[in-house]
Order: sequence, then C-alpha cells, then structure tokens
Amino acid sequence: MAAGTYNLQIDQGSDFAVNLALKEGGVATDLTSYLARAQMRSTKDAATAAATFTCTIMNATAGTLQMSLPNATSAALEPGLYYYDLEIYTSGDGVVTRILEGTVTLDQNVTR
Repeated sequence: MAAGTYNLQIDQGSDFAVNLALKEGGVATDLTSYLARAQMRSTKDAATAAATFTCTIMNATAGTLQMSLPNATSAALEPGLYYYDLEIYTSGDGVVTRILEGTVTLDQNVTR
C-alpha cells in the first residue's frame, strides 16, 4: 500500500491535532501491537527534525489514531513550509509502513 498524501496547515502558537481512521478496501486496519510516529523537517533530507508529533493509537481495532503538536512546539518553529510523514511500526521496527505524507504550512501568529 502506498502512502497517502495529506497536506497540513498549522497555526503557529496553537495546539494542533488530527484524528485519522485507517482503512484498506473499506475495512478498518487493525493497529493492535502497532505504534505510530511522525516528524516534520524543513526539507525532506534535513538531518534533524524541526518537530516530532505526538502519535496516539486511539482505538486499535477500529484503526484510529491521533497525531498532535502542542502550542509550545508550534510557537517555537519558524513560519513556513515543512515536510512530514506518519509511520506505523511494530516493536523493534519489525514492520514499518509509511501511511501518510505531505507538507506542513506553518502560518505565523500575530498575537503573542
């Protein structure tokens, strides 16, 4: 299965969260014994991550997870364009699957 593309827009200094339901062929993907991870970088090949999302499996058998970024993290980032991807993986990276990728547009805040 190829990773889907979904571009994100995050307001600098705001909490961000997106809830996802993973399905293949209309059937929920069972995420039992999987974890999720996601990072954003200034370029796809940047050596260090600009930020790491918190990824939480909400309901493993329903295939739902949440990817979030707290306001303190988004406030510390420079506004602009970033790249991210989201992976699910098993213990010891036995199975790793990239499920989503895209750009992150971080919109500058005015109120400080």
